Amino acid sequence: MSTEVFPTFLKLAHRRVLVVGGGPVAASKLAALTAAGADITVVSPRVVPEIRATSATIYEREFVESDLDGVWFVVAAAPPEVNRRVSTAAEARHLFVNAVDDPAHASAYLGGVVRKQGVTLAISTGGRAPALAGLLREGLEAALPDDLGEWFDVADRARKEWKAREIPMHKRRPSLLAAINDLYEGLAV
Repeated sequence: MSTEVFPTFLKLAHRRVLVVGGGPVAASKLAALTAAGADITVVSPRVVPEIRATSATIYEREFVESDLDGVWFVVAAAPPEVNRRVSTAAEARHLFVNAVDDPAHASAYLGGVVRKQGVTLAISTGGRAPALAGLLREGLEAALPDDLGEWFDVADRARKEWKAREIPMHKRRPSLLAAINDLYEGLAV
């Protein structure tokens, strides 16, 4: 089996996401899922107060396969034996599972994420070293410029022009780089 992963970003707004597990680890995943607009269901025999304080639908019981009905994505944040059951059931339905800190039962990894002024970067170590992904995330966040909003303004204007003039994709990046460099022309380095 290949260790390479295919990076992607999921649009989860108004889509059902199942979180199996009710402890602090499961709770730590809810903020990002909520921010993405996911319709979150949590299944676990015990649920921490942090989860109760969210808008998630909560079922205080063991996971059953029918919990996967209508689900688009699964987060398994339970003991390994439960994660294994979730992973097996999800695999049969062609659903991706992020098994938190349990790469053997995961078909998807949540990476370290940087969000800054409309840019989202995700870093993955393929489940091998989450702490390293965190360190890389901090470094990349610090390296991103504070005026990314201006970069977007330039890119928006340039894209309209490219489309109107039917500029091919391979010629757009050099043009965008030149336009962004113009933002700094005349500034002391």
